[in-house]
Amino acid sequence: MYDVIVVGAGHAGCEAALAVARSGLQCLLITSDLSAVARMSCNPAIGGVAKGQMTREIDALGGEMAKAIDATGIQFRLLNRSKGAAMHSPRAQADKTLYSLYMRSVIEHEPKIDILQDTVIGVSASCRKFSAVTVRSGRAIKARAAILACGTFLNGLIHIGMDHFPGGRSTAEPPVEGLTESLASLGFTFGRLKTGTPPRIDSRSVNYELVTEQPGDDDPVAFSFSSKNVAHRNLVSCYLTKTTEQTHEILRTGFDRSPLFTGKVQGVGPRYCPSVEDKIFRFPEKPSHHIFLEPEGADTIEMYVNGFSTSLPEDIQIAGLRSIPGLEEVKMIRPGYAIEYDYFHPWQIRSTMETRPVENLYFAGQINGTSGYEEAAGQGLMAGINAVRKIRGEEPLVLGRDQAYIGVLIDDLITKETNEPYRMFTSSAEHRLILRHDNADLRLSRIGYECGLVSSDALERTSTIKALSDHCVNRLKSIKLKPEEINQLLANKGFQELNSPVSALSIVKRPGIDLADLLGHSPSVMAEIGASCSNNRVAEQVQIEIKYEGYIKREQLVAERIARLDTLHIPESFDYKSLNSLSNEGREKLIKHRPSTIGQASRILGVSPSDVSILMIRLGR
Repeated sequence: MYDVIVVGAGHAGCEAALAVARSGLQCLLITSDLSAVARMSCNPAIGGVAKGQMTREIDALGGEMAKAIDATGIQFRLLNRSKGAAMHSPRAQADKTLYSLYMRSVIEHEPKIDILQDTVIGVSASCRKFSAVTVRSGRAIKARAAILACGTFLNGLIHIGMDHFPGGRSTAEPPVEGLTESLASLGFTFGRLKTGTPPRIDSRSVNYELVTEQPGDDDPVAFSFSSKNVAHRNLVSCYLTKTTEQTHEILRTGFDRSPLFTGKVQGVGPRYCPSVEDKIFRFPEKPSHHIFLEPEGADTIEMYVNGFSTSLPEDIQIAGLRSIPGLEEVKMIRPGYAIEYDYFHPWQIRSTMETRPVENLYFAGQINGTSGYEEAAGQGLMAGINAVRKIRGEEPLVLGRDQAYIGVLIDDLITKETNEPYRMFTSSAEHRLILRHDNADLRLSRIGYECGLVSSDALERTSTIKALSDHCVNRLKSIKLKPEEINQLLANKGFQELNSPVSALSIVKRPGIDLADLLGHSPSVMAEIGASCSNNRVAEQVQIEIKYEGYIKREQLVAERIARLDTLHIPESFDYKSLNSLSNEGREKLIKHRPSTIGQASRILGVSPSDVSILMIRLGR
């Protein structure tokens, strides 16, 4: 018998299996296709707004995604550099083939992971407790726990124009049939979602004189805190163009054969990332939409047309592409398509990723209604950690909304009504100023170490950075700068000169003056902290802490007040029907979601502040 079975070797399944195995338990990873481990079926990239922060959190907790993209990335960019530190988001184009091969190699070299190429079609439970999975041959495989990370395979149906056929993740992969029905027989409820992908084109057929080049950063930021350098990984450029009014007219001619508009697609698609035909239909006043041309690898001609997700007929797709500047003679390698699939309403999971209807069964990734590689990987990592901790009889790991974007993601899944694919945004995190990508290791490495996934050397490096940063900030508070030492810098930056000494910290607080400026103009500051700040991570943390000191302190106070509500636990068996003073909607939502804390209850849509007050009074809080 295995300790944990992980079903699916996508981004969620890989992180789940590695977390289990690296914690010392025996894991069986079951996948329908071993050549498709961590396949990037859609955008060949990792990171981006909020997603980059999550990728670094996965790394800080001991996951593998950040290391994988650092090893196989072909272009690195830090988005939103002109904005505040909370909005900075790393993003990298991946060589999608190398990324998959990297993750497969990591999985295969993990001694406590066994691999089985087969398809799981059923789950068994005894007394509402997981017992085994059933594979296509009919064989039952027992384990102490299981993590389902099935992606878009559950009864997947692919649409291209008026043609539709079964498919799991791409047109070449079969769907998984029977597993949805098996779970439904155990008391789970499910729904139907839709996602899509754009056509792939031959990069040799692009007219690069008519598109705008977007090269990578000269000083690329690595995703993993353990990576030394990724400068050599900037191997390709991406390109920007846009649709035209002619494009829109061409695409409109295919609306009568679009599965979106003819009712063939029943699943709800992502509102934040609509298909190109949906954008044209919903925003008829817009004359154009951005199109990003992204290479799928350093040594392939295949190119991803970001912004042109579609399920229109092939003839309309190619005609529409050829009306876009730079793509007049483009060759389409494969068309875009939409895929419908089953998902399970995420209010059926706990904050640990364990399901409520069946004990020791965990869900992770798109089975919970999310979209995106990073969202899936974060869930897989947390499911793996918590499956291990439960087997060992340890306290579960639940990340708060003030601790990590991953905590925001899981809390949103449980408390929000998910009726479209969920995607993480920075706006989803109310404490995003303290959930930056640059401090993910400072926030989470100790937790990863306590889970057995982060080495003592890595934790020591993080502790050293924190100690040096605190030392530098304290020294800058105490160092007094004389006018003659600092006035030249102030004059150069357009500030009025000083007549009396001021603290070095107050100089760095001024807009337009960086820590590097002060170090370059003040011998005393250089003598005091120059050696410490030669470490770029230390200098970065010192500057952010000084520049945003007031905002960070205020954010921390707000987070602490909100977090108090999450320490007030609600018994799993609490009888909400006995509270007659609850609103009807509030009672219905509380029974449905079964929140584990007062804080979680307060975030459920339909539960009013008065409902929360009544609940607190009843619980003696």
